[in-house]
This record gives sequence, C-alpha cells and structure tokens, in this order.
Amino acid sequence: MESILPSTGRTRTILSYLAMIGATVGIFMWIRTHGEALPIPPNPEDGVGSIQTQHGDALATVLLALAAICFLARLLGGLVRRFLKQPPVIGEILAGLMLGPSLLGAISPQAYEYLLPATAAPFLGILAKVGVVLFMFLIGLELDPKLLRGNSHATIAVSHASIVVPFLLGSSFALWIYTEHATSNVSFTVFALFLGVSMSVTAFPVLARILSDRGATQTPLGATALACAAVDDVTAWSLLAVIVGFANAQMERAWSTLLYVVLYVVVMLVIVRPVLRRLIAREEAISEIPRRTALAVTFVLLLLSAWATESIGIHALFGAFLFGALIPHDGRLAEQLKTSLGDVVLVLLLPAFFAYTGMRTSVGLLDSASDWWLCAAVIGVATLGKFGGAFSAAKLMGLPTREASALGILMNTRGLMELIVLNLGLDLGILTPRMFATMVIMALVTTFMTAPILDLVLGKRGFEPPNGKAADQLQPA
Repeated sequence: MESILPSTGRTRTILSYLAMIGATVGIFMWIRTHGEALPIPPNPEDGVGSIQTQHGDALATVLLALAAICFLARLLGGLVRRFLKQPPVIGEILAGLMLGPSLLGAISPQAYEYLLPATAAPFLGILAKVGVVLFMFLIGLELDPKLLRGNSHATIAVSHASIVVPFLLGSSFALWIYTEHATSNVSFTVFALFLGVSMSVTAFPVLARILSDRGATQTPLGATALACAAVDDVTAWSLLAVIVGFANAQMERAWSTLLYVVLYVVVMLVIVRPVLRRLIAREEAISEIPRRTALAVTFVLLLLSAWATESIGIHALFGAFLFGALIPHDGRLAEQLKTSLGDVVLVLLLPAFFAYTGMRTSVGLLDSASDWWLCAAVIGVATLGKFGGAFSAAKLMGLPTREASALGILMNTRGLMELIVLNLGLDLGILTPRMFATMVIMALVTTFMTAPILDLVLGKRGFEPPNGKAADQLQPA
C-alpha cells in the first residue's frame, strides 16, 4: 500500500519531531504546576461498576441477558449499516446503551431488572473484560508492521501530532473541570494525563471498517490513514499503560512499576518473540492447519502475558495486545486464530462489553444545562484536537487541503477503543459516573460523524487522488 504523504527530509523531520515533543512536555508541566494547586474535588469515588453479587440463579439470568444482547446488537448493527451507512459497531454500541439505565431502565425499570438484574452484572463484567482482552489480542494480531514502517517520518509526524494536540487540549481542559468532575481520590496529574490520552485515541478497527466498506484500504489516502492510526494506537496505548501504572501505584512506587514495564517489554521482544516465531515456523512446516496443541500453547502464552501486565499494574489488555503483535500477522496460525476466535469475540463477547458499558452509563446523570454544555465542550475539544492536529501536520507535510481534511476526519474516529479506555478510567476511580457518561457520548458522536462528514468532504471523487495522479506524483498544495 502506498502512502499519500510526500517524503520529507530525515533531518528536518527529526528536528521538528523533537521540538514538538519538547514543547509538549514543557506545556504539560506548566499545566500540571497550575493544576496541582487546585482544590481537591469533593466527589467521592462512585463504584458504579462495582455491583455486588447477589444470590440467585445467576446462570439463567446471564444466559437470558446474553441472548438479548446478541440479538439486539446484530439487529441494530445491520440496521445502521443498511440505512445510515455506518459501521455495525455503532449499532452494537447503541444496543448496549439501550439495554442500560439510560433507556430501558428509564422506560421500564421492571423489564430492566428482569433482563439485566444485579445478579448478572458481575458475571457480564468478567465476560466483558475477557472479551476485551481477547479483542486486544486480535488487534495486535492484525497489526501490520509495514504500516509502521511505510513513509515512516511523515506518517509518525502526522500521527503523533494527532496525539500531541488533543493531549495538550485535554490536559488544559482538565484545569477547568478537575475540581467539579474528578473523584476526590485522584490527583490532578493523573486526571489530566488520563483526560489528555482519552482524547488522543483513534479507533483503528472502526477506521479500518469504514475504509473497507468503501473499498479504500488500498488507496493512497486509505493506506495513509491506516498507517497513521496504527502508529497513533501503539503510541496512545503505550502512554495509557504508563498512566494506569501511575494511577494504580503510589507516586513513590510509580517508577518501580515503570521499571517492571520496561523489563516486561524487553523480555517479550528479546526472548519471547524469537522463541515464539521459531515455534510457529516449525508448526507451519509440520502441518498446513495449526494443530490444537499449537493453539493451546498460544492461548497459554497469551493468558500469561495478560496476567503479567495485570500483575505489574498496567491492565491485562496491554499484555494481550503486545503478545498478539509478536505473532506474524500473515501466517497460518494468525489466520486460524482470527477466524476461529474472531467470530466468538465479535459476535458474543464484545456485545457483552457494550452492554456492560451501557449498564455503567446513565445519561440521566446529565440533568442540567451546565452538564450538557460540558458535554458539548468535551466533544468540541476532542474534535478540535484530533482533527486540528492531524490536519495541520498533514498540511505541513505537503498534503492537499482535501486529503488533509479527510485524514483529520478519519483520525477523529474513536468508537470501541475509546470505550475501553473510559471503562479503565471508571474502574480506576479517575472518572465520576457523570464524566464517564459525558465521555461515552463524546465517543459515540465523534465516531458517528466520521462517515457523513467524510462523504461531504471527499464528494464523488471518493478516495481517488485528485486529477487521477498516482500517490507518488502528488505535489504539496
């Protein structure tokens, strides 16, 4: 796949990149200095997600809940794809929210209690978390290293600009909302870091699905968007891992957590990767179809990797993602895993995650004009940061305005990846239930707006280069 970004001088790109990182660190330290002087928020940590297990026939309730979740997710996924031209994940997310207190619980509390009772919540929560761990493994499995290497200087510059700008805007936004909308047990530094990173995430799977539905994954613009999103997600998830480590540990233990993370990554790259690739090569030489023993070994290593990062304190999903990235994405083992595991995760477990998110999201908490103004501000800051960062960097790299705009719109897609981040924030006590609901709405709006605005910007020409030029013929605007 060719990239649409023009090549730039290596030295110029490196110097610009270093200047951007230096400025980002300096500005965030200024934000942190002023934020740490703010009063401690009065909001106690609200355990919305920590619903206590009750006695009863939990298995029956979970089975009924899963049946309803699966049915509604597939129904709405198909409807939004057919009538709204949106990726099915939008309908699946909406299904999860509709089954929660925001809609079903508000319309009929009795039906909500029957379909998703408190006894089902802890078990759905475990299923949801396992589903997310397996999904992150599949995302790592899908990661094409070529996306991270192709036209690397310009791609990394655009991708990181689309992280730096929303990160700084989100961190600055924390100065305004920390006192009123953070929990009392979270420091300003952790809150600002989390808010910045949560506004920097791009939903690589949803973006890929949007491009795939348009047959645009092999076009120059599509290839560039995928490359930028891949670099974006790797960087954002790495930053989030550090933030989760800081949030889980006391500040005096945070550096030891970071040291364990570095040690874990070194072991995975230096020891596990070569051993794993030799085992895979030997397995593929023996059999055309991976044997169950090979699949069992893979799952054992996956679970151990996830267990290691969970034990370190940076969440199991990071270990699952990295382990998936170590497996050659175009090998027979990867294809078998994507086929056999992908259907179960996408059809059953991820809808359970959406329903679990829906149970924790109460739009009714936004019960005043100021709450909705805050919601609008969050959407505005997130969109301005993501679109503005990607668009500005693409223009500086010489991309025409139309393609730079399309790239910024695509990078503003958040979807499922954002929901995973937000659930982490709620689990860690960083977000209040009201702020969690606000951020969930932001994730939905920014994802929903991608397809129609993209069609408006690209028009009838779609993803083809202007004037029929090849990608390497595009000149700076």
